[in-house]
Amino acid sequence: MKKYLIYIVLFIGGIFLGYLFFNESSSEEKHQHTEAEKKQLWTCSMHPQIERREPGDCPICGMELIPKDTAGSELSENQFTMTSNAMALANIETTIVGDAKSDDGMLQLSGEIAANEDKTATQPAHFNGRIEKLYVKSLGEKVRMGKAIASVYSPELVAAQQELISAYQKRGSQPRLYKAVRNKFDNWRISEQQLQEIEESGKPKTNITIYAHVSGIVTSIEVNEGSHIMDGKPIFKVANLSTVWAEFDAYENEIKNLKEGQKIQIKAEAYPDKNFEAQISFIDPLLNSSTRTVTVRAELANKNKLLKPGMFVTANVKSEAENTRNISIPKSAVMWTGERSLVYLKTNDNPPTFEMREVNLGAENGNKYSILSGLQKGDEIVTNGTFTVDAAAQLQGKKSMMTSENKRLQLSKEVQQRFSNVIESYLQLKNDLVNDNAEKAKTSAEKALKELQTITVDEENISEKIKSLNEGFSAVSQSNDIQQQREAFISLSEEMITVSKQIEQTKKLFIQKCPMANNNQGAKWLSLEKEIKNPYYGASMLGCGSIIEVIN
Repeated sequence: MKKYLIYIVLFIGGIFLGYLFFNESSSEEKHQHTEAEKKQLWTCSMHPQIERREPGDCPICGMELIPKDTAGSELSENQFTMTSNAMALANIETTIVGDAKSDDGMLQLSGEIAANEDKTATQPAHFNGRIEKLYVKSLGEKVRMGKAIASVYSPELVAAQQELISAYQKRGSQPRLYKAVRNKFDNWRISEQQLQEIEESGKPKTNITIYAHVSGIVTSIEVNEGSHIMDGKPIFKVANLSTVWAEFDAYENEIKNLKEGQKIQIKAEAYPDKNFEAQISFIDPLLNSSTRTVTVRAELANKNKLLKPGMFVTANVKSEAENTRNISIPKSAVMWTGERSLVYLKTNDNPPTFEMREVNLGAENGNKYSILSGLQKGDEIVTNGTFTVDAAAQLQGKKSMMTSENKRLQLSKEVQQRFSNVIESYLQLKNDLVNDNAEKAKTSAEKALKELQTITVDEENISEKIKSLNEGFSAVSQSNDIQQQREAFISLSEEMITVSKQIEQTKKLFIQKCPMANNNQGAKWLSLEKEIKNPYYGASMLGCGSIIEVIN
């Protein structure tokens, strides 16, 4: 009994000692854990200024908070992270880059319909004068040979009529003189009926009606009422649209896949269910050094006049070259900044890590770009939500497309404000061109000129910028023709973009670009809104363009 009593005491003592030992250890572990939790901070991948002592959701965007010490401390300069939840909310999608070839080896080209220059004609002026009345006023108008096209006042013709009347009266005694004077009018294309009316009335006509000696659809009008015309200068041009040209731009790396006589399948945006078959009739022997493209042309029969000059078309061409495989990526993956093209590469899955990568683009092929350099097979890139990813990079202090690298000019507050007023007038001018309002555009340009006249600086480089801006706004203000205003707006916008990057901005400005403007060379402009409203085409092609850069 005594023996069992000793065992019981030892057992109870062991339990007591174990409790003391393990409870202390657990308390210490719990204390350490609590201290670690106190030190742990949580932040938002989209709003890194947010810091919390416990996990939860971002009070700004509602995204799940992540541990601050895992938010990119060991990442490179170009790398940053986003949570899976943040990616899901922003609908961010990625694609693995691989070897791609257009369907069935088909090369796709983009272009537009143009008048067949081999079947165009020009109605020239045959004498000097001033147009008092113009009867052909709209593009697309049908003109037939013999139709009255303009009433013209010409001092030269008035004097010649007096000479004709005098020669007519002496035709019996001086037939050679009369014939010589008559021949002069033949060279001026004055009709026989008009000459007879002048001779019989004995009075010169102040205004002479001129008639068309060409037939076709008017494709361009070179004069307006009140314009002065000169012998040999065009009044308008006409085209026979029974056949038209389809003209495409092919990049230099695509030339090897093309040859004259090659079959080509053409689709027009106006007739998505209809195919037009043709053959390549011409490949420009000269390369456009600015766009790195050549013009490829096909002639199309157009008996029903379905195809009209200016229509956008695409073409599928069976590649003639073997092994034409290239790395290609969706257009949605590419972000433009000036002359650079950027994509976002996903470098890690856990946590999702991204890196900005510059790429060199090749040919445009449907909804894809071929990649000449910057990516390899197997790379994973962002193909949807690229602007959201870029915003995350900027908020985390990483390199971003949206970050301007231009140095700011050191200007006084007064000069800074005056430049800001010029930008406001420029933006109003842009809106006037968007609305196809030449008169208001002229007024906005004049307002900008007045603001520029108030800016006085000593620095030579700033003075040169002011001079360039003056020239641009002056060109707009001095024209009543909106097309001429838009042409002047191209170089003006380039100067305004440069200036806007170099002065402090109170508002975010979007640099936007239309690839079709400036004869397919592309043209930029500034806007306060993300929405594309094209000043180079107005209502006719309002949404053409994209954001290529942002100035903060």
